[in-house]
Amino acid sequence: MSKIRIVIADDHRVVRDGIKSILADENDIEIIGEAINGTDAVEKVEELSPDILITDISMPEVSGIEAAHIINEQYPDTKVIILSMHENEGYINKVVEANVAGYLGKEVEKEEFVLAIRNVADGGKYFSENISKIMIDGYIRKSKQKQERNDSQHIHLTTREREILKLVVDGNSSKKIADTLYISTRTVETHRNNIMQKLNVKNSAELVRFAIENKYV
Repeated sequence: MSKIRIVIADDHRVVRDGIKSILADENDIEIIGEAINGTDAVEKVEELSPDILITDISMPEVSGIEAAHIINEQYPDTKVIILSMHENEGYINKVVEANVAGYLGKEVEKEEFVLAIRNVADGGKYFSENISKIMIDGYIRKSKQKQERNDSQHIHLTTREREILKLVVDGNSSKKIADTLYISTRTVETHRNNIMQKLNVKNSAELVRFAIENKYV
């Protein structure tokens, strides 16, 4: 049975040694090279053609994410697994955009680490539970925001309310709006309050931003 050939990339020797120690007893896994930065990682992939590159995100010269982009474009037979302490949504989005095959936190248990390697070697993808939860939460939040934007487009404003909203966005005071439309200031304030209730905003700044973002004016 052929072994899963791996290159490890991390700028800390203790991390590389730790990974080698964890995988030392796995008969189907072989560490064939090490890299100390992103540039070195790409060069090792070119030289050794490993099945998998295991890399950190934060490294000198070229980051793990940049290295993943390069490897996916130039050496697609090598799959990339990110092993990193960074577990926030910003990093996760960048990693997903780099089309990596796996993403694990550095606190991952040995069993899950080995499982991820084997899954990726078999052509699959593997994201640890914490990473997957952040990805799902982000997707749900973005879907909700998109739905709210879509809902806002169906809110009906009267012709007068749209006139007043445009004047508010242009920076006019209630008195100036009243003078422009030949109505009372009290009427303007009533319309403003009705508009804010319809659009579910709390103050004039939110009202202006909402109107601009959703193209009410």
